Amino acid sequence: MNKLIECVPNFSEGRNQNKIDDIVQHMSTISGITVLDVDPGPDTNRTVVTIVGSPDAVGEAAFQGIKRASEILDMSQHSGTHPRMGATDVCPFIPISGVTDEECIALSKQVGKRVGDELGIPVYIYEKSAQKSERIKLPVIRKGEYEGLTEKLKDKNWKPDYGPADLHIKAGATVMGCREFLIAYNINLNTKDHRLATDIAFELRETGRSKRIPNQNSKNLLDGDIVRNEDGSPVKVPGMFKDLKGIGWYVDMYNRAQISINFNNYKVSTLHDVFDAACKLADERGIRVTGSELVGLIPLEAMIMAGKHYLKKQNRSLGVPTADIVECAIQSLGLNDVTDFIPKEKIIDYAVKSENRPLMDLDGKEFIEELSTNSPAPGGGSVAALAGALGAALSSMVAALTHEKKEFIELKPEMDQIGIEAQTLKDRLTFLVDEDTNSFNKVMEANRLSANNEDELSIKNEAIEFANKYAIEIPMETAEKCFRVIELADILVEKGNPNSVSDAGVAAEVALAGVSGACMNVLINLSSIEDEDYCDEMSHRVEEIIEKAESMEKVVFEKTMNIINK
Repeated sequence: MNKLIECVPNFSEGRNQNKIDDIVQHMSTISGITVLDVDPGPDTNRTVVTIVGSPDAVGEAAFQGIKRASEILDMSQHSGTHPRMGATDVCPFIPISGVTDEECIALSKQVGKRVGDELGIPVYIYEKSAQKSERIKLPVIRKGEYEGLTEKLKDKNWKPDYGPADLHIKAGATVMGCREFLIAYNINLNTKDHRLATDIAFELRETGRSKRIPNQNSKNLLDGDIVRNEDGSPVKVPGMFKDLKGIGWYVDMYNRAQISINFNNYKVSTLHDVFDAACKLADERGIRVTGSELVGLIPLEAMIMAGKHYLKKQNRSLGVPTADIVECAIQSLGLNDVTDFIPKEKIIDYAVKSENRPLMDLDGKEFIEELSTNSPAPGGGSVAALAGALGAALSSMVAALTHEKKEFIELKPEMDQIGIEAQTLKDRLTFLVDEDTNSFNKVMEANRLSANNEDELSIKNEAIEFANKYAIEIPMETAEKCFRVIELADILVEKGNPNSVSDAGVAAEVALAGVSGACMNVLINLSSIEDEDYCDEMSHRVEEIIEKAESMEKVVFEKTMNIINK
């Protein structure tokens, strides 16, 4: 899985388009990032830029944006409706895929230190990166805004985490850190009454509402009298979902009311749970949810969570391609209700541009043509991984065809698990098709390093050894994943839908080809390794897995033929 981090720097300029373009252009020059969105606000005098890419690329792009903002913006002349304390007011880093919170925290501190040291800008670290409890929340850090910075910096309790405790007149101060992905989401109602939307929003949001005595003449709790404490303050009732904000409003463009929701942590309170709850609350009030709308982008993980939720409710197999899971989420949440939901534009993982077109993005003919050229990569290692991926796909198909048949109802849980595992194997082996080629390219890059002196020669030799070992470990993993496909095929031949037994048999056959082909690549690459213990270990693993794979394939083949010949 590629490592992806999102970064959302907020710049204190929303009126001068030339300056906005200038800052974004400096960020865009960094290879490995994609600018997903640039959202200027004239009233707030603030622009929110969304970029995504690899950790190193995102870190560099963020720094370049902060640097350029400090050069062309002047906070001493700034005014706007939004709270702010710096030219780059806040710069959050958000893990998207293949990245831990810890990695994101480390990156935010690395960039923060660089901003402080190289640009002389005071930097405060917030949210998950915070080094002090009182610095977790942005509003607390930003209190007093730019105008109050001079006095704040004199207070030892507000010494910056990085950079000088002196006012940078033009740039002010910057806040950065790791936080969860924020999802802006609207639920559509078949009514124009925004008060009904607000009523439901109060039920859903974490802060909840004031307790009210129901009005017998209305299904809207807002029409009831507030229950108060002895001191006259309202009795508060907490809402249903943690880390959720919500309000109701009327949208003239859509001619309907919406429940407007912000998910501060979609893993704690999920889209599907909130949507289902909204549907129930709307029904209790005599109205109906017609669908929903996503504002901005969403992580693939959130869509997969929703898709699997609704597949389970429909008693359908979860062992289906990711695209099918996403489509189920789109339809179940009604994401096409008021605007078109285009996955490649709205799902952040899909919106990221790739500098090189992956092999698996080629169509079948293109892949074969690329394979047939005089280039050594892609080669046998990629084909071995592809063979395994085909076997895994067939295994998933057989599991799904068994899952949906009523005569195999007792096998549904087992077939579901096999289908899920087969899909996971398919996705990983698909990744290894490209990664095998990438590993070869890494070897070539290492060999091209200069060696003009002893130090350079030592560095080059270490790089070559590391790259060669990686070029061995990739096909070794391929072989192990392919062997697991054979094991799944064995179960499916024995228990699966007998009408698909030949498909399970073919899965084992192509997976064996994957094992054998991958092992060949391991062995041929071992000749480049000087570490004898490593070579002995890998040779032993190859012998072992080939023996096991060939033995199991024979068993699967005999079982398959016996069933076919009955």
